[in-house]
Amino acid sequence: MLQEYIQIFLDGYVGYWSYLSTEILYPSWRNYFWWLLGISLVVWGLEIAFPWRKNQAAIRQDFWLDGFYMFFNFFIFSLIGYNAVSNVAAEAFTDVLAGFGIENLVALQVASWPVWAQFALMFVLADFMQWHIHRLLHYSPWLWEFHKVHHSVEQLGFAACLRFHWMETVIYKSLQYIPLAMIGFGLDDFFVLHIVTIILGHINHANVKITYGPFKYLLNNPVMHLWHHAKELPAGNKTGVNYGISLSIWDYLFGTAYIPNDNEYEPLGFDQSEEFPKTFLQQLTHPWKKK
Repeated sequence: MLQEYIQIFLDGYVGYWSYLSTEILYPSWRNYFWWLLGISLVVWGLEIAFPWRKNQAAIRQDFWLDGFYMFFNFFIFSLIGYNAVSNVAAEAFTDVLAGFGIENLVALQVASWPVWAQFALMFVLADFMQWHIHRLLHYSPWLWEFHKVHHSVEQLGFAACLRFHWMETVIYKSLQYIPLAMIGFGLDDFFVLHIVTIILGHINHANVKITYGPFKYLLNNPVMHLWHHAKELPAGNKTGVNYGISLSIWDYLFGTAYIPNDNEYEPLGFDQSEEFPKTFLQQLTHPWKKK
């Protein structure tokens, strides 16, 4: 058993390196790397052409730091170990289930559903889980220390979407794994979902003013998400507001929606955020130093 896990671990490195090099060297419609780069350039272009905060530079504060976070969290983190470790964890989880006589977690067969219905279910379910996990990151003092990295952003821009501590990847993936494993979705479904989430995430953090009109009660947007990053929070919601990732409907349903005005220059951050570390390595190690 141990030898099998070691081999899965080593294969994880080899397999991910092969995957990543293919992604970079051979652009196609089916790889994340070029989708991420293309989406980033398009949304950055929108920021330059239609800036909401007129006095914010196109290359804003921490622009390059956030750009590095984008590629670290999407690719480098998996390359240096996450992919290999998660492969072993998934295999170990399957083996534990097998020990209890459970060989298949799938509780809902959706393969026979229309494609649009499959995607709609996956999109809503995944976003609902992410909303609760996001709220947990604010409510738990321990998890908040990791989430502070994302809230250390002082000027919002598209790349701020992916400035987050690698521990968040572990938390989100771990808590989502079992529910999503119980539904029979394929890799193609997750690819489309991931691309849609990236697009919406970039837009929600971008320096553009988009509210979607009456659809603001359904979709998260830059104005709403700016208040999620606001330094000063309302008296009744001191742990946070506007937790929506792609959808805003959960905040309206659970009473955490908060858009007092359209002040694009609202100060961002958290209490004493000006003292938070400014470099990549300092930010990654900071949560572990907190007592």
